[in-house]
Amino acid sequence: MGAGAGAAGALGAAVAALYTATLPPALPGGDAGELITAAYELGISKLGAFCCGLSLCNQHTIVLYIACIVPWVLSRLFRKSELSLGHLLKLGLCFLAGLLPYLYLPASSYLNRARWTWGDQTTFQGFLTHFLREEYGTFNLAKSETGSSMREMLVFQLAQMKSELSLPVLALALVACVSTALPTKQQRSSVIWLFAGMLCLYSLFFAWRANLDITKPLFLGVVERFWLQSNAAVAVLAGLGLAALASVGSAVLEGSRVLPWLEWLSALALLASQVWANYSACDQSNNYVVDKFARNLLSSMPTGAVILLRGDLPGNALRYVHYCEGMRPDITLVDQEMMTYEWYLPKLAKHLPGVYFPGNRWNPVEGVLPDGTLAFNLHRFLKVNKHKEVFVCIGLHEGDSTWRRSYSLWPWGTCEKLVPSDVVFDPGEWIHLTRNLYNWTEDYGSFEPSSWEAVANEEMWQARMKTAFFIFDLAETASVTAEVKSQLYTFAYTSYKEIVNSHPNHPVNWHKNYAIACERMLRLHRVDVDPEVLLSETVKHFLLYAEKAEDDPQRQDILQAVKHLKKELQGLRKRKEDLRRGAG
Repeated sequence: MGAGAGAAGALGAAVAALYTATLPPALPGGDAGELITAAYELGISKLGAFCCGLSLCNQHTIVLYIACIVPWVLSRLFRKSELSLGHLLKLGLCFLAGLLPYLYLPASSYLNRARWTWGDQTTFQGFLTHFLREEYGTFNLAKSETGSSMREMLVFQLAQMKSELSLPVLALALVACVSTALPTKQQRSSVIWLFAGMLCLYSLFFAWRANLDITKPLFLGVVERFWLQSNAAVAVLAGLGLAALASVGSAVLEGSRVLPWLEWLSALALLASQVWANYSACDQSNNYVVDKFARNLLSSMPTGAVILLRGDLPGNALRYVHYCEGMRPDITLVDQEMMTYEWYLPKLAKHLPGVYFPGNRWNPVEGVLPDGTLAFNLHRFLKVNKHKEVFVCIGLHEGDSTWRRSYSLWPWGTCEKLVPSDVVFDPGEWIHLTRNLYNWTEDYGSFEPSSWEAVANEEMWQARMKTAFFIFDLAETASVTAEVKSQLYTFAYTSYKEIVNSHPNHPVNWHKNYAIACERMLRLHRVDVDPEVLLSETVKHFLLYAEKAEDDPQRQDILQAVKHLKKELQGLRKRKEDLRRGAG
């Protein structure tokens, strides 16, 4: 919601500046009235400058609006002969005053009391790196993502405007732009051109820099939050369009008392329709999904565990309930990506008691780097912290595979546990240990795919299947005896069967996993499992998967395999029928 708050700040500054520029040239009262007007205009312009600076403390993209607002206001003041060097200096000081919250960053960094922070702002270069978001890329949304094309981004934005603001609002905004060609007041045309310019500049610049693939629902949800800023400009243009229609109406119907009422009723109707259409979606007062996600993960951990975090969802959610709400103070949270930055350990290592860091920075190649930094890899980190149980949530950094020398990853719900390779895996014990890790009651598929709630829900549902999948994969890949392989397949099949039958509405990949497990059991020719049941389950769940996963590139191969399995099932049933008749 940062984009929306920042947009509100910039628009507040714009409205203040606009009000100043569109005041009548003088108030009644001769010279005294003109002095009052001038003083008022100067005061409002200073407030606008302050709001512009303050809005930059919230959202960097506001600078695109400010780049339009500042020259527009200055040109208006210049035309009225109110722009002196002293006034310009005062406006600059007011703008800088709005940026004062940034002083918190070097102060906090110097005191180094925060248990979680980003960057080292004790130096000017460190402050500038943080201010410009250089570690992610200035004005980029992600560090190393390939985004959609500008055309695709703009088409999606237009569709989102239609959905969020409704067609009447867009039509009124268009009326405002068209009205600039009519012989109306110059002041109103100037305001319309300002907001139209802000909208175009922001939309084009953001479509260029937003390096996320918006065909993915979650990334689309991220981008939509930034479109709040352009939607705010469209809303202002819609208001100006309604005023333009009212102005035309008053010129046609002179002296009509109904027209002002119609103007107010139209504005109220548009506002009411927005509230009616969006209130239920915006009302998140009972939404605790991400909170429950974090609490379930922390509750499942053994005493004194170390969690290597990765990604926005586990990182931010777990840090909040751990640091802000004091849950599980015995656990230590270490961010994988942050350990690759030179400032992370010097600033935060002292706030991670009981965890040893054999260097100043995590790097796949350990040793002394050219800049003198002592780097360590994950294998070294695990070795010096072997007194701790270490978990990863969610996944490990792909760039460092040194942990494979002496460790294995075993499933632990949504997370995984790093276990020494010499520890023998007991499938029965691990299934028992991980079966009821979480108390998760949310229905599958009950959230918008573009929301973080949907991501959290998906992770918790897939966690139910992870142990069964791990055991099955072990049976497929491990170099073990035929007897052990058979035991692993049986454990995986039994676990899959229990999970699938316990949850009628579940992720679509469960059908495929369970069908493959049934097919592998058929090959074992076990006497304690009916082959007809296995064949029936294989066919049934492969078909259910093919029906729901239409975009799977293996879909045709699966359907072809199903035809063969159906023939096998028919042959098996025929042989059983022949045996019954022979016995009769």
